[in-house]
Amino acid sequence: MAAAKERAANRRGGDDSLAGHRPARRRASGRTLGRLAASLLALAVAVIWVFPVYWMVNSAFLPNTKLSASTPTFLPFGGSLTNFKLVLSQGNFMAALRLSLVITLITVAATLLFAFLAALAISRYHFKGRKSFVLAVLFIQMLPAEGLFLAQYSMIRDMGLLNKVLGVSLIYIAAVVPFTVWMLRGFVAGIPADLEEAAMVDGLSRTKAFFRITFPLLAPGLVASGVYAFLQAWNEFTIALVLLQGQSKTLPLWLRGFIQQSSQHEIDWGQVMAASTLVAVPVIVFFMLVQGRMTSGLVAGAVKG
Repeated sequence: MAAAKERAANRRGGDDSLAGHRPARRRASGRTLGRLAASLLALAVAVIWVFPVYWMVNSAFLPNTKLSASTPTFLPFGGSLTNFKLVLSQGNFMAALRLSLVITLITVAATLLFAFLAALAISRYHFKGRKSFVLAVLFIQMLPAEGLFLAQYSMIRDMGLLNKVLGVSLIYIAAVVPFTVWMLRGFVAGIPADLEEAAMVDGLSRTKAFFRITFPLLAPGLVASGVYAFLQAWNEFTIALVLLQGQSKTLPLWLRGFIQQSSQHEIDWGQVMAASTLVAVPVIVFFMLVQGRMTSGLVAGAVKG
């Protein structure tokens, strides 16, 4: 009799154990299904985001007859480099590329220098007017760029910098610096000052401690800020349209003129797509070079800010 009771108790214990495991299995299965659904959704969003870029590159290799057909061509089989050769043969592309590169590099270098010093000052030092300066930076970001065009044009004209690289670069720098200061401020504030103080205790000067200890930790933030400045300067159209009224043209202005020239006849969309691809190539190369640093910088800024 006692043995039968013990066996019944063991069965009940086993049933209770299995009952306890079932909710855990259900939760694990629910988490797996949730991750799968999130992955599929992310994949769908990625495809939707990438498809216009793929369509631009694909169309750049196809003749206008295929692009104008009622049946779309999703793969560039039978395509060629003819569109790229025709675009490059016009001769204005290389001049526009050089001008855009010069303006962009000047903008990125000056922006990082000024923004880095400003972010260092407002994060490491407490001085009179510090809060007012931070609020002024934030307020400048709220101003619409179009509302400043008349004042900017008058200023650049009075300085004799119309149709010049320096004039366009100054306006680009002024437009990009406020947000870059705000971005770098989070990176600088996220690095403890104790690291520098410990290095100074070991015998380093403040300057050497900063450049040997703190500055390498700021590299991801500088890269992320540099990417933002690069994109803003490379893709800027309206300011360049206002300030560059001569023969000098940046790549966005060149692309606009190329499309307008094509629209006088039947638009050759193959050449337009080839021109757009050529404009995007330097940006893609730049992203490939700084991709690792940029990702870590953006994540670090989000955590430390």
